[in-house]
Parts: sequence; C-alpha cells; structure tokens
Amino acid sequence: MLLIEDLKVEVGDKVILTRIDLEIGMGETHMLFGPNGSGKTSLLMTIMGYPQYKVTKGKIFFKGVDITDLPINERAGLGIGISYQRPPTINGLKIRQMIQICAGDEAEVEDLARRVNFVDFLERDVNAGFSGGEIKRSELLQLMAQAPDLMLFDEPESGVDLENIALVGKTIASLLQKDGDPLEGEQKSKMQLKRERTKMGLIITHTGYILDYVTADKGQVLYDGKLSCISNPREILTCVGESGYEECVRCMA
Repeated sequence: MLLIEDLKVEVGDKVILTRIDLEIGMGETHMLFGPNGSGKTSLLMTIMGYPQYKVTKGKIFFKGVDITDLPINERAGLGIGISYQRPPTINGLKIRQMIQICAGDEAEVEDLARRVNFVDFLERDVNAGFSGGEIKRSELLQLMAQAPDLMLFDEPESGVDLENIALVGKTIASLLQKDGDPLEGEQKSKMQLKRERTKMGLIITHTGYILDYVTADKGQVLYDGKLSCISNPREILTCVGESGYEECVRCMA
C-alpha cells in the first residue's frame, strides 16, 4: 500500500534523508525510532508532500500510484493523513468548522468529538491556547473525521500527561483498527483481525509509551538520515535504552 524506493531528500542544499526503503502493507503499523535530528519528521513530511522537502532520487508509491510529485491535497485525497507534533494555531477557524470540512457531514461532528472528550472545545479556534494533551486530541479528532487509509503520527505521546495518554493511545489503536472489536459477541482471533484491517500507520516515538496501547507489526530505526534496521519494536526500545542508538544500529545492521 505504501512503497518507498531508494529515496533521497534534500532541504535547501542539505541532504537529510538517503537510501530510504520502506514498505507498509495493508493493515500494518510500523514504529519509527531515532534520535533528535535524525530525519524522522522529515520522512513524514516527505510522504505527506510538503514542497520544501525535495525528492532528488527514488519514488514513493501509495495504492499503486506514484505520488512522488503530487501536491499535499491530492495525497490527502488518496487517503493519507497526519497528526503533527506541533501543529499551528489557526485563529478565526473553529474546531467545529474544521471537523465539518474533514468529515463532510455536520451531523457527525459532536459524535466524533465525544469520543475524545472534545465537545467543549468545538467553538474554540483551532489549537488556540490548547495544552499539549488538548492539541493531541484535536489532531486525533481531525484524523477521525478525515478517516484516511494511511495515518502518520509524529510523537503522539509528547506533551501528553498521564491522564490523557491512555485516551490518546486507545484512540490511535481504534483508528488503526487494533482495538479488538467483538465479533457476534465473541472476541475475534488475531488472524481474523489482521485479515480485516485496512488502515496503515507509521508512528514516530521516543518514549515507546504508545506501545502499551498500539500493537506494532514492525519497528525501524532512522539514524543519520538512513533507515538502519527492522526488528520487533520492543526489542529495539530495549536495545536503545541499554546501549543507545549507535550501538543498536550496529548490532541490528
């Protein structure tokens, strides 16, 4: 569903990503680890199509379509959405209006907002005076309304207190169809759930807290602008915690 081949990306005259090969299949969720400044957010922004991230080599395919040169709005139309780590404040635009735009149905707004305890914020300007946890819930509400097939999450735990982290984690799990919906009153088997999932996720995490709520299929490390290894995400987290990223990349290479 998402295929990236030999990608090289520059911002200005600086190479920030090189030799990026990544494949996320239908229903899969991948965790992306890496130190600050390693290019993780840049990769998400490149997939989303921000023009300052110039692809100088390689291709990006989504649903079999070459999206390497498509603008952001066309990528969103194909079913790619993003939850930003630090989204801008949009004065004059109410949350209610934003959700109506994303959902295309005014009747759904309050029901969606209720799922993330956000009904009281619907008449507020987007992100105006929001706390870290409120910003994350606002971002998740917009993704719920958009209902994309591929969701990109940039550090969903950052700035979120303990009271909100469970809500954020469980909402992401639901968006990615990993919350174990019941089947005719009985719990679906893991195999049944995997076959029925269509949503894909790529989640940047530093702390790994999100793994307490979202089961990832694969973990990968982005180090010095390069994807260095693929492994079980909890094994990567343990390795990084014990030995640091450089040693983790060396031993898993």
